[in-house]
Amino acid sequence: MTIPPAFLDELRARVPLSDIVGRRIALQRAGREYKAPCPFHAEKTPSFYINDQKSFFHCFGCGAHGDALGFLMRHDGLAFPEAVEQLAGLAGMEMPKSEPAEAQKYDRLKRLADALEAACKYFEAQLRAPAGRNALTYLIRRGLDDQTIAEFRLGYAPPASDALRAALVGQGHDEAVLEEVGLIRRPDDGRSPYGFFRNRAIFPVADKRGRIIAFGGRILEGEGPKYVNSPEHALFHKGAVLYGLARARTAIAKGEPPVVVEGYMDVIALQAAGIGGAVAPLGTALAEGQLAELWKAQDPKIQRDYPPILCFDGDGAGRRAAVRAVERILPVLGPARSVSVAFLPQGEDPDSLVRNGGAAAVRQILDDALPLIDAIWQFGTVDRALTTPEQRAGLWAELEGQVRAITDKQVQTLYRAELKQRFDAMFIQARTFGNNWEGGKKREGRKWDGKKSFAPGPRPAAVRSSAVVEARIMLAMMINHPFLFEELSETFAELALPVAWEPLRQALFAQLADQPLDAEALCVHLRASGHASVLDDVLGPATTERARFVKAGTPKDQVRAGWFDISSRSHSRSLDRELAIARSNPSRVEDQALERISKLGERKYYGNEAAENQDGSPVFIDHEAVVARKIASALNAPSKDVRRDDGTSGESDP
Repeated sequence: MTIPPAFLDELRARVPLSDIVGRRIALQRAGREYKAPCPFHAEKTPSFYINDQKSFFHCFGCGAHGDALGFLMRHDGLAFPEAVEQLAGLAGMEMPKSEPAEAQKYDRLKRLADALEAACKYFEAQLRAPAGRNALTYLIRRGLDDQTIAEFRLGYAPPASDALRAALVGQGHDEAVLEEVGLIRRPDDGRSPYGFFRNRAIFPVADKRGRIIAFGGRILEGEGPKYVNSPEHALFHKGAVLYGLARARTAIAKGEPPVVVEGYMDVIALQAAGIGGAVAPLGTALAEGQLAELWKAQDPKIQRDYPPILCFDGDGAGRRAAVRAVERILPVLGPARSVSVAFLPQGEDPDSLVRNGGAAAVRQILDDALPLIDAIWQFGTVDRALTTPEQRAGLWAELEGQVRAITDKQVQTLYRAELKQRFDAMFIQARTFGNNWEGGKKREGRKWDGKKSFAPGPRPAAVRSSAVVEARIMLAMMINHPFLFEELSETFAELALPVAWEPLRQALFAQLADQPLDAEALCVHLRASGHASVLDDVLGPATTERARFVKAGTPKDQVRAGWFDISSRSHSRSLDRELAIARSNPSRVEDQALERISKLGERKYYGNEAAENQDGSPVFIDHEAVVARKIASALNAPSKDVRRDDGTSGESDP
């Protein structure tokens, strides 16, 4: 049967040649190409090259040359129809029927593609013409050089309404074809058609194989929308196309994660700076088809560790966009299908961040990207009142609703378990056994039979709500008073934190272990690293109003006193739990509780801000000894004499 040439062109465009060859021989990356020992003759040094952009292979040793069909015929010994059928199966296309209508269909698609390519060349030429001077100046002012402008095939649409139509019709392109692909429009009143793009900088949009299928135009002056895009047509479906993907595929194949940004200039700036995986949707929210293209472009083994990164502005609009994107992603999550989320510093976009801080500043943001589950948790908990049971119930209802949106049952189960663990870790209340016991018997709850012990078991490895406040204060102190890091880094490393704050602690360690910074410089770095929202939460009024010494500028001696005050409360609460054990099982006291207290030695801690001597200095309190007395008192044992630092007797609790 006769196979239309347009069908063969579509096959070559849909399936990269490297995918076909790579299934049969091992390939090595060589710039924008691949190389390998030639499969058609014996050699030791690779001379067989594959170029995906031009869709051909060539061996410089034996001269073998051809396209995907030629490779299948020569390597697999297939006849031409068999090679076409195999390639069509890989491309997900049905073999054409012999009816003339099918041939006409593919011929029409070829005419559309030819017209779009001709329009792209016309726009490129106009950018270098005198009329395109303003557009060229605009692009240069945005930081683009001649090489970048040429590589992305940027252009200019002149203001004359008939200029493009006249040029392309003069080259033999049908006016109806130009109208079908959205290059020209015909007024309803019967007037002559006019160019859709006028006096705009032009950004050609390619499919994943590099074939021009649409355009975006940025206004340079006058009124109108800032950007306009080609309407959809037979070759262009907006929800399945990502700007920059044709170029990004090379970087993604080398192991770089895809980075989804907002606009054309963001993609160009990042790719030109060496962040080759940058892509962008075309003025719309990220769609399922676009996600599928990203996941398909990655090696599944790489995708598990380095999923696509959704990069958003750090302002409120960016966070709202991130929440909407996550909601669309949840239904299509799978074991090898996920994303991570990164936020830019306030007031920056990728383009401006590259110009101001270079590629290193952007890479730092991308390195700090949150796994999807961390992003979901942060969206639900940051900047939200969660002090009442009703508010907490509302949070869990939202989290549960997001989990139910995940259609993959295994992933859904694991997400629910992880979020529930975090929820419990943040909100579960510490058990207070001391208030529930009277004369050795429990006042309420399970019936006590006088024999069984109701001693509490080990606490789960979680941050209780009473400890969250202390953790918040100590984290804020380390940020506002970085000098503490050199003195207390080991203690800070062991501090139990809510999971949502863990990336901030890691960023603190990474920075302060590398070089000392003052508080202001440290905060600038942390915000630039994508931690702005958590930083604002930790340093907010809820922290500083509870502990005045958290504020920057507090004298160092007061800061140290505040740190040890918080630390002492944590130790004291731990020993209070041992007191509960002592009350429930007195026989264990001498062997366990008092032995532990003796091991703690003579370590002293500052008292809280309310406990001051007459000269205003904080009182030293031996919290371990205080609890020792409590245990002894609970057992009607003699209280040990406790001496303060001033040498006076401390028989009563401070």
